[in-house]
Amino acid sequence: MGWGSSRPLGGGCGRNPIFLTGPAITVVFVLLALLSPRIAPHDAADNPLIDKVSRQNNPIPGPEPGFPLGGDDSGRDLLSRLLVGSQQTLLVGVFATLFGLAGGLTPGTTAGAFGGWVDSVVMRIVDVMLSIPSLLLAVSISAPAARPSQWTVIIAVAVVRVPIFARLLRGSMLAQRGKDHVLAARALGVKRSAIILRHMLPNSLGPVIVRATLVLATAIIDAAALSFLGLGNPDDSKPEWGQMLGQAQQYIYDNPHPAFYPAACIIVVALGFTLMGESLREALDPKSRR
Repeated sequence: MGWGSSRPLGGGCGRNPIFLTGPAITVVFVLLALLSPRIAPHDAADNPLIDKVSRQNNPIPGPEPGFPLGGDDSGRDLLSRLLVGSQQTLLVGVFATLFGLAGGLTPGTTAGAFGGWVDSVVMRIVDVMLSIPSLLLAVSISAPAARPSQWTVIIAVAVVRVPIFARLLRGSMLAQRGKDHVLAARALGVKRSAIILRHMLPNSLGPVIVRATLVLATAIIDAAALSFLGLGNPDDSKPEWGQMLGQAQQYIYDNPHPAFYPAACIIVVALGFTLMGESLREALDPKSRR
């Protein structure tokens, strides 16, 4: 029996539980984020446990009936804030990735389609941006903002992603330049703009979209880091996991659980998107099918 007829797509990814773990985590996270306002047991801004908070004896209320994870130092339900925070984390990660992808389309397409000195100029700018550590660049962009907000985090994280998408798209576009359908279109006298937009760009987006799932994982981590450093939304009535992690640091030695839960959520969700991106890459890359 031939190789192509016997092997499933992605070299058996569908039968490998590791490749199912990523999509499963991602689906659960997205569902929780979308449904969080309805399934959260309490309002994330209310403080029903405030009478249990004592700065000297009990700064962090522990678990009790109706509050399985306990509360924070303001008497707010930790479980409700984690659920609502998942929505904010998803919004920041998705918007930052989409804006980064949109920002990388123009330089990546231009460099890959024209080549020559245009490619050299664009790629040198991209190389400079990539030479700066991503978190340091994001902090440098968001720190000067007069009023930190969720949008300053989104913009900062998106700018960091622009050179990643630009370089990847440029490589895909260069690979398309020598394809038969592109050469045939040139021989027929099709305009360069039409060749780029109709033949090269659509066929170059596949690897970029797959990479976007991996970039989304790092975008969530960087966004949480900015919020942890106090560069995110200062309004804690709209919780975000990085913000919650930063607020819990002053009590971490005696009461580590308010920091543990948001940190664990960030790690698990980033792992889910990473595994999902790897499974997509394995499924779509013929070289990985063994």
